Amino acid sequence: MKKILTSLVVSSLLIAGCLKKDNNKCQYSDSPIIASSAEVQALNDTLHDYGIFNATASSTGFYYIIKNPGSGATISNLCSTISVSYKGSFLNDSTFDSTAAGQLATFQLGQVIVGWQKGLPLISKGGEISLYIPPSLAYGPNAVRDNNGNIVIPANSFLKFDITLEDVQ
Repeated sequence: MKKILTSLVVSSLLIAGCLKKDNNKCQYSDSPIIASSAEVQALNDTLHDYGIFNATASSTGFYYIIKNPGSGATISNLCSTISVSYKGSFLNDSTFDSTAAGQLATFQLGQVIVGWQKGLPLISKGGEISLYIPPSLAYGPNAVRDNNGNIVIPANSFLKFDITLEDVQ
């Protein structure tokens, strides 16, 4: 009986130790998504159609232009809390979203689309970047709707984001 009781106590302690929440561990994981070659080619062709020839291709399929690399803190992982000002538009520069003048958007990097997750670590605090993102690294086949149900971003849209990384924590 003593062996069973000891065994239960040890087992309980082991289980309790395993259930402890590690507050220092990031709960987001890196996305394995890579845009298809057809999608990357379509994005490249569309950029050229709009006269954008100086964008750099990433290994995951988005394109970017670093306007200012920044010189402050860097993004260490997807749990980094960042504050940004941004403008989201279609490749024809028609805006669908932006931060209000003088306002910032603050969130953990893991909460946003894959194109941002992969693109923003290319700059440091104070940096500015334009991201050209194919659908598979954005919202894919899902339309984005506003609170009234109106489509703000059609499914399978190529998107552009002009982003200033204001703060990194």
